[in-house]
Amino acid sequence: MVTIKSNKDRIVHRLKIANGHLHKIIQMVESDEYCIDVLHHSLAVQKALKQIDMLMMEDHLKTCAIDQIKNGEETKMVSDLLGIYKFK
Repeated sequence: MVTIKSNKDRIVHRLKIANGHLHKIIQMVESDEYCIDVLHHSLAVQKALKQIDMLMMEDHLKTCAIDQIKNGEETKMVSDLLGIYKFK
């Protein structure tokens, strides 16, 4: 469950922008536009998603992670954070 407190509006706004860019990329591919132009848009979406991830991580650390520590759930907190970086 995602609990985003302070940055929720910013995250939703950025996700909508990224979604718009992704739709543009789909149109560009379907229209056989120049590959480099498509790649520029793709890289912009990837950068936007990384920024969104950082906002989400910031909120998680400031809220959920602190709550887990207060509740004696340090092992779960560490496991959750490490799990983000494991590829399955």
